[in-house]
This record gives sequence, structure tokens and C-alpha cells, in this order.
Amino acid sequence: MITLDTEWLGEPAGSGEMEKALEEAALAAGILESGEGPGGEFTGWVDLPERISGTCLGEMESLAAEIRSGADALVVTGIGGSYLGTRAVLEALGSDFPVYFAGRDLSPESLGELLDTLRDKRFYVNYISKSGGTLEPALAFRFLKKLLQEQVGDNWRSRVVATTDKSRGKLRNMAQREGLRSFPVPESVGGRYSVITAVGLFPLAVAGVDIRALVEGARAMRKICRQPDSPALRYGALRTLLKDRGRTIEVLAVYDPSLEALTGWWKQLFGESEGKDRQGLFPASVTFTTDLHSLGQWIQEGPEVLLETVLEIGSADRDLSVPAEENDDDGLGFLEGKSLDWINRMACRGTLDAHRDGGTPGIKLSIARKDAFSLGGLLYFFMYACGVSGYMQGVNPFDQPGVEAYKKNVFSLLREDGGK
Repeated sequence: MITLDTEWLGEPAGSGEMEKALEEAALAAGILESGEGPGGEFTGWVDLPERISGTCLGEMESLAAEIRSGADALVVTGIGGSYLGTRAVLEALGSDFPVYFAGRDLSPESLGELLDTLRDKRFYVNYISKSGGTLEPALAFRFLKKLLQEQVGDNWRSRVVATTDKSRGKLRNMAQREGLRSFPVPESVGGRYSVITAVGLFPLAVAGVDIRALVEGARAMRKICRQPDSPALRYGALRTLLKDRGRTIEVLAVYDPSLEALTGWWKQLFGESEGKDRQGLFPASVTFTTDLHSLGQWIQEGPEVLLETVLEIGSADRDLSVPAEENDDDGLGFLEGKSLDWINRMACRGTLDAHRDGGTPGIKLSIARKDAFSLGGLLYFFMYACGVSGYMQGVNPFDQPGVEAYKKNVFSLLREDGGK
């Protein structure tokens, strides 16, 4: 499902050095599988693809069909792991039903624009929060609820679906009090690892994505990840080995703009999982070839702190052939009739060559196609590799104490100043 190519690593690791890193990765994977490491109570996602039942998927598909037939749009209200995975899949695959996102920021302009868009639409809200007290989605939901009440009065409850903790929290309490339909977030699954739960699966089903294929892809990758020399273990081992050599920034590069949202999900996954106890690679992203004209110079000849990971997809769903020009004013006549997808791939290879020669090591990850099955596998691959890499670096990959600290400070300031 995923191939890992190390042709562009530059100076290779010695066989003994790499063998040791792989042994450490295997030990980390054992800790991850056992659930006995730091944060082990949040490793329920590890075997989740094998445990998701057809009945559970059917419930999500049934409610999704109701929304698709009776509404004009769905608004996913959540932040971080509550929406990034959904958005990543939607932008990669496209949607045949309008899905909007709210609660991602505190900008009155972006929320006001969304409310204006929804004012003459029949819309449902999927409010996603494990606690129900996160500032951005909670505030956004207040505005969305008010608009629903203006449109349908007390019937607003039928237009809201809550995805939250199954037994506790502010949103669970509201869902029970108001009789909202809801889906549970497993207690043992944290937000950034939750895309293969109702957090991601339900809104994706509304959007028309084949969620059964997505789960099947994750299930297939789960089997691969349990093999002793799986791509996930090698990726975790390589990035940790390169970090120990001073490569403290990892840039994920894609050559398809529809994968930009995937890089956003990846950044939260690795940044929030590894960035603690002064550990972790800083996760950054670029979209090539566009960003070659702004950041390519820095990547190639800047400080030697970068690791470049390139994600390449197999054959494009749509391709174009370069048209002929009578005068060949641009000097590109030699490309007439050539596939634009092929040209993009050559740009990828040439860039990797140049960056390697400039001193930036590269890893290329490839999947055969951009479909629900392959994306399910890719999402699981990154989550598994992240858990392995976190344990290799001696951190808890499943908590986020820094996030809790900033939230506490923000609420303290809001209470002190009264919002005036």
C-alpha cells in the first residue's frame, strides 16, 4: 500500500546504525501495541480498524443519507483533531455534498461570512468536541444554534448531531438534556488520532465518501504495520535517527494541491504528539512546485537542519497533454504531447535530486492512487509511525500539556477583562 524510498537520503546510515534504530522502533511498536507505555490509556485507535462493526458504520450511513436528502449543507464544528482529518480526506477526494467548517478560529469575519452563506440554506450541524468546552467550537455553535432557531424554532434540535464523549462532559450533558442525536468518541482515542471514528467517518459519509473503504484501508495498513520491517517502522526509525544527527525540522512536501489539508492534519499529529520535553522534529509543509519558487532555495542551501519527506500519489485521476504551439515562443516544444502528470513527477524527482545534492536528505513515500481505501491506509500509517517515533524519543505521544496551559491562560484573561 505504501512504499518508502530512501534513494535521496544522501549519506546513508551505517548498516549497524540503521539496524539498531529498527530494533528500537520494534521495541517502541511493542510498547504501543501493549498499551502499557506513557499515555497507553489513549491507544484505543491502534486496533480500532479491526473493531469497527458494520452496524456502527450503518448507523452513520443512515443518518448521513437523511441529511443528504433533507438538507443543503452540513457544518462540521470543531477544531484540531475534530476536523483536520475530515478536511484532509474531503479535499483529497472531493465531495458531492456541501460541507462547511466552523469553530476553527475566533475570526468574526470568517464566521460572519459562513453565517451569511447559511442564512438561506437548510443546514445541519455536526458539533464535535470531547469536552464541549473548547473555546472556538463552543462559541461557533452558539451562533449556529441561534441561526437554526431563527430558521426552524424549537426544531433546531433535529438539525444538530453531537459527536462527543459517551458518558461525560459539557456537550454530552447538553446532548442528553436536549435529546440530540449523537455518536460517541471512544474514551481511549485522543482527538488527533480520531479520524477513523465517528469524528471523521460520520461527516465523511455525509459528504459521500465511501467510509467502509476508508476503514478497510486502515485495516489493511494495520496488518502491514505489525510486520517487523514495515514502512511505518522504517519511517519512524529513519526520522528519529536523522533527528539525532541534527535534522530537527521535517518538511512534508506534496505535489498535488488537493493534499494541502492532509499536510495540516500531519502537522498536528506529529507536532502535538512529539513536541514536548524538548523533543520532536518541527513539522512543516510545502506544496510543490508552487513553493519551490519561494522556499526551495532555503530547503536546498539553508541551515542543515531539514529532513524532506515527499508524499507521491500514483497516476492522477485526470491528466492533460501539452498542446502544440506553432512558433514555440516559450521553447517548450519538446514537451508537446507529453503528460502533465509525467512532467510533475519529473519535477518531483529532479527536486529531490537537487535537494539531496545540496545537503538535504529526503524520504519518498508513495501510494498507488488517491482513493478512500488508500487514504485510510495512509492515515493509519502516519498515526502508527507517530506513536512509534514518540516512544523512540522517550515522550508520551498522546498528551498535550502545552495546549492545556495556553487554554488556561486564555480563559483567565477573558474572565479578567470581561471581553470589553
